[in-house]
Amino acid sequence: MAKSNYYGLILAGGRGTRFWPRSRKRTAKQVLNIGTGEISLIQATVERLAPLIPAERIWILTNDFVRDEIVRQLPNVPAHQIIAEPAQRNTAPAIGLAAHILDSIDPDAIFGVFPSDHVIGNPKRYLSLVRAAFRAAEKDMISVLGVSPRWPETGYGYIEFPKGTPEGKLETVPVKRFREKPELKEAKKFVNAGHFYWNAGMFFWKAATILDGLRLHLPKTATLLGSLPPFSDKNFAARVADVFPLCENISIDYAVLQRADNVVGVACDDFGWNDVGSWHAVYELLPKDASRNASRSELIGSNSTGNYVDCGKKVVALLGVNDLIVVDTPDALLIADRSRAQEVGDIVKNLERQHREELL
Repeated sequence: MAKSNYYGLILAGGRGTRFWPRSRKRTAKQVLNIGTGEISLIQATVERLAPLIPAERIWILTNDFVRDEIVRQLPNVPAHQIIAEPAQRNTAPAIGLAAHILDSIDPDAIFGVFPSDHVIGNPKRYLSLVRAAFRAAEKDMISVLGVSPRWPETGYGYIEFPKGTPEGKLETVPVKRFREKPELKEAKKFVNAGHFYWNAGMFFWKAATILDGLRLHLPKTATLLGSLPPFSDKNFAARVADVFPLCENISIDYAVLQRADNVVGVACDDFGWNDVGSWHAVYELLPKDASRNASRSELIGSNSTGNYVDCGKKVVALLGVNDLIVVDTPDALLIADRSRAQEVGDIVKNLERQHREELL
C-alpha cells in the first residue's frame, strides 16, 4: 500500500551521448523508447513506481533542453514538479534541492532517488525491494539498493556488504563501504567474493535526514540551499537560479554516502536491472533472429551475424558484415563496431569541438 509521505525523485538531466545519433540535447536518452517497447525510459520509470508512488508525488529534475518533452510525455505529473536545473551540478546539489523542496511542503517526506533511464525486467520484485528500502528510511537511515552483479563490470561502483549477507531478503543490513569503479582484476575479486553489489544509484531517506547529512558533510552547498525560501514562495525559482550554480559540483556518493555512518542497504537478488548504457546494451536486451541480429527495422541479412540495426521504416540489407551497430536518423548515420559502443560518446565530444550544434 502506498504511503502518503512517500515521494519519488527522478534524476533526468543526462544527455545520453553514447546513444548518438538518436539521443540529442532535446531528445535525450531518457525520453526515447530504447529497450522499452512503445514508451520512453522515463515513462517506464514513472509507470513501474505507480503502485507505490503515484504521479502526483513524483518530482523530476532535468535540464532546459528536455524539460518540455518530459512535461509532454508525463501529463499526470504536475508540470511544476518537473524542474529544469539552472546549471549542471551533479547529484549532491540536485538531491539537496529536492530535499529542501519536499521538506518545505511535507516535513514528514521520505523520498527515493531513481535514475530516469534504466530498464527493470521484473517490476513486481523490484517494488518489493524498494519497499524494504523505504522501511529503513522511515527509521532515519540512509538506504541503498545493491544490484546482484552478473559479471565483473568495471564501469560501475560497488557496495560492500558484510560477509555472509543473504541475498534477496526484504530487509536492510549495514553497508561496510562503497568502492569506486575497479580495474578488471579487482572487479573479478568483488564478484567472486559474493558480498559486493553494483551501486545502481537508487537511494532512500527522509528529506530531513539527507539535509542533515549535507549540513554535516557538505556545509557550503547545504548553506546555499538552506537560504532558499519554501517552494510555495513566489520568488523560489528566481532564488534557485541565483543559488544553485554556486553549489559544489559533486556526487551524493562522494559528498555524503561514503562519509555517513547510518547507511544500510538491500542486497538485491536479480530483478532484471539494466542501465542500458550503450547501443550494445540495447542489442543485448532485444530479441535476436537466427543469425543473432537484433533489428528495429525490417532487416534482410545475408551471411551477417551479431548486428544491431535501428534505421526507422527503411528496409536494411546487410551482406557479409558482423557485430555492427547501424543507427540512421534524418541527419546522421552511425556505423560502429559493437564492441566499441562505449566510445560513441567520443563522437559527440568531437562534434562539440567542431561547434556542430545542429548535430547535438
